[in-house]
Amino acid sequence: MQATDIIPVKEALKLPAGSTVKVRGWAYRRRDLGDKAFIVVRDSTGIIQAVFTPDSPSHPDARKVTVESSLVVEGTLKDDPRAPGGKEIQGKKLEIVHLAENFPIRRDASREFLLEVRHLAVRSRKMTSVLKIRNTVFEALHEWFRANGYYEVQGPMFVSAAVEGGATLFPVKYVDGSTVYLTQSSQFYLEALIFSLEKVYTVAPSFRAEKSRTRRHLTEFWHAEAEVAWTNLEGIMKVEEELIAHIVRRVLEKNAEDLELLGRKTEILRNVEPPFPRLSYDKAIEILQGKGFKVSWGDDLGADEERALTEEFDRPFFLYGFPVQAKAFYHKNDPSRPEVTLSADLLAPEGYGEIIGGGERIEKLEELVEKIKSFGLNPRDYEWYLDLRRYGSVPHAGFGLGMDRLVTWIAGLEHIVDSLPFPRTVSRTYP
Repeated sequence: MQATDIIPVKEALKLPAGSTVKVRGWAYRRRDLGDKAFIVVRDSTGIIQAVFTPDSPSHPDARKVTVESSLVVEGTLKDDPRAPGGKEIQGKKLEIVHLAENFPIRRDASREFLLEVRHLAVRSRKMTSVLKIRNTVFEALHEWFRANGYYEVQGPMFVSAAVEGGATLFPVKYVDGSTVYLTQSSQFYLEALIFSLEKVYTVAPSFRAEKSRTRRHLTEFWHAEAEVAWTNLEGIMKVEEELIAHIVRRVLEKNAEDLELLGRKTEILRNVEPPFPRLSYDKAIEILQGKGFKVSWGDDLGADEERALTEEFDRPFFLYGFPVQAKAFYHKNDPSRPEVTLSADLLAPEGYGEIIGGGERIEKLEELVEKIKSFGLNPRDYEWYLDLRRYGSVPHAGFGLGMDRLVTWIAGLEHIVDSLPFPRTVSRTYP
């Protein structure tokens, strides 16, 4: 490598003092101290401080640099424990690629303002670390599925019927004048594909018009879904816990610096090893009533109830055996106890709550038709889905994983909008 080759900041920090280095990036911070000009340069790998003294030909240009100006810096490395990373560049040459205008983001900026200028806020070191963790989460998910014999498939984004309920559908006027909807889930299409591929998964956006303003709801979210032939609730829960454990292990391996920058305590993450604890819905109601919640058997559990349950665990846990009325129509009823479903949610600890919903699907045609009717739906709207039960139906199960919720928990974030670059919520579609 030539002395003047441009290298990433992270690599520059590994070199010994006295090395000549050349880095490029953006001005993260800029200040003058006496006759010295200090520029903290950031790139995708980290930050490094450069100092320009009056004897440097580039000293006048260094004093002009504004925050977020793009630049190339060349100089000699020097050990300095006060500098980020313990080294700084004694600047010799400075090329200002673009002199930025006055950057609008200040350290005391509100969350709402940062969302309004999200196209600029994604440059922050915190957001950079979140996105690196997010990248590892997606990478590890694909890695696990592919290593375990799953085929990645894709379903349509335009659909003609609800999967999770009509109240949360986004209607779209289609080109032929009909009304279609943005998909809430690719589940039904994955179920169709198990009859040829047996084990399938997808990672795609899903859309839910929920008027929820909680810290864990988005109207457009990234959804990892899997369906597996020839398995049951126990089998699919095993898939879920092994998948989540693998993802967390990869983040701990690859993103230690990012977790540290975010202030994420990793003790609980290191507990994430199968098998995960299991809590019945019946027991959960007892626990919640003991904590003063006014809940009755049959009620669905919301964010507050889930948060209270997570206080009982130091790792993700399964909440299983939900009442029929609390789950969607496609969940199979427990033959030994028909008032509950063979379903389970996976809840993350520390108050984060549900990150996965899954369970056994109904494989018998007559049973599925009756369940659809009992939910006040028209079986004719699900004719192609019913076909799957007419031609070689088999026991099968699956789940949906909210990728944004998973990132929010792993990174220890306060709000789900911090887990992805450009969030869509009930009140935000800009930028």
